[in-house]
Amino acid sequence: MHMAKSGSLDGYYKYRVLCVKPPMFFLCVPCPPPTHTHTDVLSPLPDSYSPQYVEAAWYPWWEKQGFFKPEYRVRPNPRGVFMMCIPPPNVTGSLHLGHALTNSIQDCLTRWHRMRGETTLWNPGCDHAGIATQVVVEKKLMREQGVSRHDLGRERFVQEVWKWKNEKGDRIYHQLKKLGSSLDWDRVCFTMDPKLSFAVQEAFVRLHEEGVIYRSKRLVNWSCTLNSAISDIEVRPSTSLAGRTLLPVPGYKEKVEFGVLVSFSYRLEDEEVVVATTRIETMLGDTAVAVHPSDPRYQHLRGKVAFHPFCDRRLPIVFDDFVDMNFGTGAVKITPAHDHNDYEVGERHSLPFINILDENGFLINVPPPFLGMKRFEARKAVLQALKDRGQFKEIKDNPMVVPVCSRSKDIVEPLLKPQWYVDCTEMGKQAADAVRSGELRILPDHHLKTWFNWMDNIRDWCISRQLWWGHRIPAYFITVNDSSVKPGEVSTDTLILYEDVLDTWFSSGIFPFSIFGWPNESEDLSVFYPGTLLETGHDILFFWVARMVMMALKLTGKLPFKEVYLHAVVRDAHGRKMSKSLGNVIDPLDVITGISLEGLHAQLKDSNLDPVETEKAKQGQKSDYPGGIPECGTDALRFALACHHSHSLSLGRDINLDVNRILGYRHFCNKLWNAVKFAMKTLGEGFVPSEENVMERWILSRLCAAVSLCGNGFQEYDFPAITTATYNFWLYELCDIYLESIKPVFSRTDPEGQTQADVCRQTLYTCLEVGLRLLSPIMPFVTEELFQRLPRRRPQDCPPSISVTSYPESSEVRHEQRLGGGVKVQRLCGSHRIRQMHRPSPVEGEGVCRSEHEEFSVYVHMDACKHSWSRFAVQGLIDVEKELAKLHAKRAELEKQLEKLQERTEKSDYLEKVPAKVQEQDAEKVRGARRGELLQGCR
Repeated sequence: MHMAKSGSLDGYYKYRVLCVKPPMFFLCVPCPPPTHTHTDVLSPLPDSYSPQYVEAAWYPWWEKQGFFKPEYRVRPNPRGVFMMCIPPPNVTGSLHLGHALTNSIQDCLTRWHRMRGETTLWNPGCDHAGIATQVVVEKKLMREQGVSRHDLGRERFVQEVWKWKNEKGDRIYHQLKKLGSSLDWDRVCFTMDPKLSFAVQEAFVRLHEEGVIYRSKRLVNWSCTLNSAISDIEVRPSTSLAGRTLLPVPGYKEKVEFGVLVSFSYRLEDEEVVVATTRIETMLGDTAVAVHPSDPRYQHLRGKVAFHPFCDRRLPIVFDDFVDMNFGTGAVKITPAHDHNDYEVGERHSLPFINILDENGFLINVPPPFLGMKRFEARKAVLQALKDRGQFKEIKDNPMVVPVCSRSKDIVEPLLKPQWYVDCTEMGKQAADAVRSGELRILPDHHLKTWFNWMDNIRDWCISRQLWWGHRIPAYFITVNDSSVKPGEVSTDTLILYEDVLDTWFSSGIFPFSIFGWPNESEDLSVFYPGTLLETGHDILFFWVARMVMMALKLTGKLPFKEVYLHAVVRDAHGRKMSKSLGNVIDPLDVITGISLEGLHAQLKDSNLDPVETEKAKQGQKSDYPGGIPECGTDALRFALACHHSHSLSLGRDINLDVNRILGYRHFCNKLWNAVKFAMKTLGEGFVPSEENVMERWILSRLCAAVSLCGNGFQEYDFPAITTATYNFWLYELCDIYLESIKPVFSRTDPEGQTQADVCRQTLYTCLEVGLRLLSPIMPFVTEELFQRLPRRRPQDCPPSISVTSYPESSEVRHEQRLGGGVKVQRLCGSHRIRQMHRPSPVEGEGVCRSEHEEFSVYVHMDACKHSWSRFAVQGLIDVEKELAKLHAKRAELEKQLEKLQERTEKSDYLEKVPAKVQEQDAEKVRGARRGELLQGCR
């Protein structure tokens, strides 16, 4: 226990006691494991693909078999360790498509590392989300019981929050499992668990003892509705106001006027000076008028004072460089206790700081008749009083943004409060230096500018929150009447714990090592810390990523991870940010299983929206999903998110995702299903895959190219390469070309035909087996279902699940390509019409059959190692050189289109000036052009 004298207050002495182990641990009830039902893989494949059928039982089996645990691999593992912790989602209830993107990308990477044979851990967890959770439970109590938290008291209210958490908090974990997230659930953590709570207390005490944490009275962002300071991330600017606008404010029956600039005068002895403000009520706390030192209009005012019209207060005229003498009159009112810029002016000129607002937004320290008024009622009263005194000048429209609390929808007020702070100067420098030196990589690198701007200009971090839910600050007050009592003589029975809790980002900031039991030594801490990768959204680069880096370096001396990969933010098809009030926040489960429009409407009843917002949200749902959302399945959702994410990120912008487009990737799953179903029939019941087989060089070369692109894509976090390569191989090359080309082979009965059929079967098997493994990290369910149906080349060595098989490498496919020259394939045309042999292909050949059973030969030549151009020579039917010339011309046209598109999208003002819908169309064109390049083998 540590005790320090912190000064006197009203004749009493106050002592701060910092306790390492205060008696305040909380229990977290883990979610029960799911029941296990193994999918029947012995029965024939159903006729058509059904996401519900495929995704029903694999996850419980994966989990029960321990595939997601790092212990599945023997340690020490020569292939190394991959560790990543989940960005802990808020316990407040439900994931949205933004979380689905985060977890789909993370799971793809985790599954890829696991299939590479590494000891792999993706650690799950959940954040207690102080403000968000308190608001949700408060509204629930008021709605269901008609009581506030103050009616219950702190202890009972916290019990209600724990009750809610234990009843509702596991919904997130259920959603993550439905998304296929291969997390080690035996290691699940909640930021209020005893282990993590102890780490929070230890971190606070250590940082305080080093002087990094201190207490100070400064301006904070204050929500009068929450009665708490809030972080910058909880302050969102409203829609920019072009001028006078009436906005709803909690606690006021009538809307409040914003977007105007009020000018009034302060009188001096023999003249007046005119100032302007958007918050006229704050003039009651003015303590000076500031002008620029070089402004010739006010040089004669040096040493003079203005008189406050409503109280006996003299306002000195101060000269400060921050004043813009070209704005307005060049004279600025200074309210140090209620404006961030004015605060700094007040500090520089030693001005009085007069707080005119209490925590609820009522006026204090002001003269009658304003004393006790609500702040926006005082706005009207002050304006009228100035008019009555003849000091009002004018009101005019003023474009502005209004800071709004994202949790309470209240207008944020700068308020002077004593709070706990973290000195970030040195830690910020270390975090910046780690990136500059290359020790820590941030990808994509266009985020580096933001990182350095924040770290190089970092301010101290306010970590106090005036809430009841969260980690109580481990500091105590003792009040004694006798000033002769010394700290060592105070009884611990009289300790009073601070009312404040810590900012939620404080516990999240130590998450990468608190989950392993820090500060205590453990095997997990030594094996899995530091982690390998942190993948998250770019919108919390500062609020979470930077703080993890700073606190890890300070408390452990190590970086928490080696790389940071930042994905884009998901917006709706119109480019709007996800918002419940817009009705565009979509539950991933609703995309997976489908939901009617009436079902979407019904979900709004359980939300905390007011009736007006509910109706607005209904209209939004009706407009975007008139027929509801069709069943798409998990695999289609994951593939769509990876595909859209990739291309948007390459352009440095957010994702505009049309939910209905996800359905297209369900059709892709159906294509896989039908291809394997056909192949299984073609392979035959007694088929045994051989290790010594002759492969058809072209399709294997395309498979080899896909393997190479996917491997490089995962290495570089280049998801377009992965999604495009797998999609093109399965859809265009395997299904459209190869499967069609070999059908006639299996109709032959002669010995040569049977030999060729055997070759085709082995080739087809390789394509299916390798192709499914390529897709597995992105589409884990359908690939597992189909993989389990395939025979094994080496049954005794084959892992039980595709999720723990090896990820394909180019070398293993090249190994199968043993023959040089060409492989002759016979094809019979079934009609007199023109047959397009492949679409699109390295050579777009067309053959006209002169009779119903005319036979022709196709010779395939391919240098697989160089991925050079495939050459189809259709004997006696086409001019090869002529067809190649056509192809070269088409390639040149594609390159020209791509170059023009890239020039357009890379212009500096593209993101600002081009509408989101047009940007999406441009991105689609870029994808189309690149796909054409890939299909022609020229990427």
